[in-house]
Parts: sequence; C-alpha cells; structure tokens
Amino acid sequence: MVLTGSDLVARALHKQGVDTFFYIMGAPMLSVESAALALGLRGVDVRHEQAAAMAAHAYARLLNRPGVCMAASGPGTTNLITGIAHAFVDCTPVVALGGSSPASQSHKGTFQEIDQLAMLAPCTKWSDRVHRPERIPELLGYAIREAMSGKPGPVYLDLPGDVLFAEVDEEKVAWPEPWDPDRRPRPAAGPAEIRSLTDLIAGAERPVVVSGMGVLWSGAEAELRTFVEAAGIPFFTTPQGRGVIPEDHELCYPAARSTAFREADLILVVGTRMNYVIGHASPPRFAATAKVARIDISAEEIATSPRRLDVGVVADARTALTQLTDAVRDRVVPDGFTAWRDRLRELNGSKLAEHERELADDAVPIHPLRLCRELRDFMDRETILCVDGQEILNYGRQVIPTYRARHRLNSGTFGTMGVGLPFGLGAKVACPDKPVIVLHGDGSFGMNAMEIDTAVRHDLPILVVISLNGGWTGDPAKERPGRELGYTRFDKMAEAFGAYGEYVERPDDIRPALDRAMAAVVSGQPALVNVVTDWRARATTAAFTEYVT
Repeated sequence: MVLTGSDLVARALHKQGVDTFFYIMGAPMLSVESAALALGLRGVDVRHEQAAAMAAHAYARLLNRPGVCMAASGPGTTNLITGIAHAFVDCTPVVALGGSSPASQSHKGTFQEIDQLAMLAPCTKWSDRVHRPERIPELLGYAIREAMSGKPGPVYLDLPGDVLFAEVDEEKVAWPEPWDPDRRPRPAAGPAEIRSLTDLIAGAERPVVVSGMGVLWSGAEAELRTFVEAAGIPFFTTPQGRGVIPEDHELCYPAARSTAFREADLILVVGTRMNYVIGHASPPRFAATAKVARIDISAEEIATSPRRLDVGVVADARTALTQLTDAVRDRVVPDGFTAWRDRLRELNGSKLAEHERELADDAVPIHPLRLCRELRDFMDRETILCVDGQEILNYGRQVIPTYRARHRLNSGTFGTMGVGLPFGLGAKVACPDKPVIVLHGDGSFGMNAMEIDTAVRHDLPILVVISLNGGWTGDPAKERPGRELGYTRFDKMAEAFGAYGEYVERPDDIRPALDRAMAAVVSGQPALVNVVTDWRARATTAAFTEYVT
C-alpha cells in the first residue's frame, strides 16, 4: 500500500495513542489534519497558534501525557513559539508539529521559507526535521519518548511540504513501539543516599518539604503524602505543584510559609527546581545554616543547584519517596516535630483569621480579594482552576486553595500572560466531566480573548471570570506607562459569540452572577462574568525580581 508522508504522520500519532490535537488549518499540514480526523483523532481548531500550544500544555498537565499541537508553515509555526517556550520553562511535554516550505527548494526564497528549526531549537528539549517520509513514524515516536523521559519538556518536529506529499510503500516503514507510560524509567536512590537523607531528617528539629511539578509528572502524589505523614514533616509546594496533597491537610500551613522557610533547619526539595520561585532556597528566604537535601530525576538539576547540597539524589520521585518512607519509619518519630508543627499551625490559623477579615471587604469598586473569596467559596473541590494575569494571579494565589493534583494551572515559571483561556480549553478537553474555571485579568484575557469563540464552537462549557481593573496592573498612582485599557464589556463580546455573559459592579452581586453563569455552563454553554475591580489594589508577594511590572 502506498502512503503519503501526511498519512504517515496521522497514523504514527494514532499508533502512539494520541487522541487529540490543537491546531489551525493551513498548508502543508492540511492533509495531515484531514488524515488524523479520519482516523478518529479529535482536532480542536483555535483562533491563534499560540493558543494551540497553550491548550496542548494544559492537556498534558491534566492527563500526564504528551499534548500535541500543529501549525502551518512560516507564521503558523512561528506563532507557536511563545506557547512552546512557556512549556519549555515549565517542563511540560508538548509535541509541536510544524509544516515547512519544501526542503528541495531551500535557499530559493520559496513561499514562507524561514529556518523554523533554528527558532524552535532554543525553546525545546529536542527538535529535528524529517528528510525522508518513511522515517516519520520513527522520529515521531522518538519525539514523544524524549518529551516524556526524565525531566519532561516540549519537542518540535519540522515537516517540509515535499516530505509530506511524497509517497512511500508501507512495507518500507518501520513502526516503533507505542509510548507506554508504565515503562517510563524510574531510577532509584542508592542505599547510602537513603541513609544520608534519613540521618538528616532524624537529626532535624524544624524540617520542611518543598515539592513541585516533578512529583506530579512522576505520579508520586500518593507517595509524597505517605512520606510526610510517616515523618510528620510540614510540606509546601510551588505554585505549579499545588494540590499534590489537599491544602486543608493537617501538615499544610500555607499562611505560615515565610516563617517556615526562614526558620527551617532542614529543607528537602523534591521534584522542583531551586529557582526564583523558592528564592533559590537561599538566604534571606531560607536560613543560611539550614541543611539542604534534594531529590530530582535530572542529574543536571542536582549538579547545578544554586546552593550547596548536603545530599543530592538523582532519582525518580515516586521511587525515592517510597524508599525514604520505608527508611524513616524505622528511624523517625513524627512526634519529634510536634513543637515545630504546633508553631506553624498556630501562626497559620491566626494569619488566616486575620486574612478572612480582609476578604470581607464591601468596598466599591470591588477589591480583587473579595472577588477571590467569592470564587473560593463558590468552587467545589473538583474544580480545575486556571489563573492568569498580574494582580489577580497574586491575589488568587493567596486566597484560593487547591485540593486535587494537577487542578491548578497558572502563568508559570516563565510568567506568560495570555495562557488562561487556552489553558481552560485544554483542561476541559482533557477532563470534560470536571468543572473548569478561568480567573483572568482583563489585560491577559485580551491576549487570547478570541478563544471564547473556540469554546463555543467546540462545545467546551467553561466559566471565565475577569477581574476588570481597567488596565494591565494595579497602579494607585497611575504612573506606569501604557497601563490604561479602559473598562471593556467583555461580557457583551462573549454574548456575541454565543456564550453567556454577566457584568458585575457590586460585591454582593458576585455570587448570584456566578450561580447564573454556572447554570449556563451546566447546560452546555460557556460563560463569562466580567467583574469591575479596584484599579488601586496592588498585590504584595515575595519579590521575584529586582524590578516590578
């Protein structure tokens, strides 16, 4: 049987277990997209290729498997770059397929000719170009394994038009084994390393665990919970890793985070980078005298730790945590950390009580904290929350807890704005039976606002809530250039596309509007609630940089 390169791409995706892709139609990928749809894959066509990459990102995060996006040649593929760069910095396995101008016509100035591979290489874990059609299944299989192995990350495969249109005898094609998550390598910690970790824990008085997305990619949420309960150690997560253990767990003290970090005498970092998000685990955020131990699947991460490690372990989180739990049960008594837990619990409780008084603000314009409180009290524990923006991102981080692994998506380590609505689309495609809420700033919403049309066209009933503070950021003195955006009636825009819209100006009207909007969502209609918030409100959080936006 004779197949084209396009047929081989579609069949290779199908054989690898891919069931969904996000894309915008365009040559030379049209035949790939048609063939994939004919095989039963679901194609979600978005309004900007950036959104395709971002939706694939959310899909990957929710399902712990590769997310796939496609784009046409030239501008179609270059439009993927921000979404792919975001996935790269967030260590998320997005498989990007870009059509490109014919390889046989290179350097002749053919239509949309540009070196896409060179542009994608710096923001992918692996990238390559297909030169012979019979190698498409092999290279696609390699791409998927590369995306999911070790520290996950995005990959890119460049598909020249003449390769896609070329014909090849199926007998000449070698089909690789389908990617199998159960066969993912899971290196273990060595016995000496486990003894060293156990010694550190047994000798500590004020230990903390700091975990991140690596625990979730490992599928180690149960193992992390078992470990902290067995050892009696308070745990904290990065924003990306929230929900790995429910945040109302007895060992979770989010309001005491700064004190815990500052006073801890042992920091166990599991499955997260020691980057700016946790202050590089260095002073002044953490004590200079604290011992530091780290478990990470990436040898490079261990080798380049910004602070000297007392113990560094290259291992899979699930495997190492299982080993460590067995070891601490013989050496560590959880009651030994009772005084430490009591201190953090008391501090956490007093701060939360004080915080609740702030959240009850009845002022008009609405304070973003009040909006977050209303949303917090409205959501159920199974809700997937996507948060995107400037002030609202920080306020949402302070107020709204997460109770399920992978159920919190945000602007990430790269700080990418515009991810919210595309993340919501990808989350709803991945988990159609779960409620999905997107909490947006008005500036970030505008970046991919047309994706509300995608939600309507593809029957993706999500709830979008916008903090409408009239600009890019809170600015009490109105001194930041380009800050003003005006108070756009995004609710009317949503209605024009066929979604349900509400406009809210008073705090007591937020909950009734959310109830009506969710009723529309339950009936199958996307909804948007546009809430006017105070432009003067400026969130305070840990300083990530030497400058502010």
